[in-house]
Amino acid sequence: MTRIAFLGLGDIGAPMAGHLAAAFELTVWNRTPARATAFVSAHRAQAAPTAAEAVRGAAVVASCLSTSSDVEAVVGAAASGLAADTIWVDFTSGDPATSQRIAARLAELGVPFLDAPVSGGTAGAQQGTLTIMLGGDPIVIERVRPVLNAVGKKIVHCGPIGAGDAVKAVNNALLAVNLWSAGEGLAALKKAGVSSAVALDVINASSGRSNATMTLIPERVASRAFPRTFRLALLDKDVGIAAQVARDQKVPSPLLQLTAELMRLAHVTLGEVADHAEAVKVIETWAGVEIS
Repeated sequence: MTRIAFLGLGDIGAPMAGHLAAAFELTVWNRTPARATAFVSAHRAQAAPTAAEAVRGAAVVASCLSTSSDVEAVVGAAASGLAADTIWVDFTSGDPATSQRIAARLAELGVPFLDAPVSGGTAGAQQGTLTIMLGGDPIVIERVRPVLNAVGKKIVHCGPIGAGDAVKAVNNALLAVNLWSAGEGLAALKKAGVSSAVALDVINASSGRSNATMTLIPERVASRAFPRTFRLALLDKDVGIAAQVARDQKVPSPLLQLTAELMRLAHVTLGEVADHAEAVKVIETWAGVEIS
């Protein structure tokens, strides 16, 4: 395994591709060619003008795009360049149904597929310490283990095709539930005369603590910093996928369904570039109070 193609050089994909460029012969492609040009100027890699050219001759194709629909379109564009037994690893935070459809299409070409969404944000991508959630054949996973090890620290086989996508979506839905509920609680306490710092000090030493109260709200909301590392638009997408997974499995899920609606509302209200922690701004506006 020497030749890798990487498709999608966004905030997560570019640093992942950087780690691969240090270990393999790498060809990159991006829908915005300027990103590919910038990448090859900084790494030992070459850029291809089309997805089909990028995947030609590659032992492994890695994709990291915004949605599974984007991946499905790129698979169609790249198909003519694929050879049988090339392995396609999709790091996109996708949806199980589309990943299963992609896997079936690629199987017709003799190309195994793995859904492999990641967690850890831009920092994890830059440090090569991502958690990778895999759906697919464990034998195929072992064949691409060197690629996975180059970009991730915790690598977990979750089940058949689509299982990685499902786990990632539910994980992010829990993030959204915790973020929104913490925002509501802190807004109520602030209006009742309790400072956010005091409330967080107590909560984070008690049973109500979560990543939202321990990290996101102190570092992003209370500080008013709101660094843009993971877009609210992507959290909206992921929670929607989790809500669909629950519906598909006929699991009663009123909280997940409501959270999906709230994330969609926050996304529409705050726009495409807002960070996910900025969802709390909607609560602040409704309550007429600032959590700081």
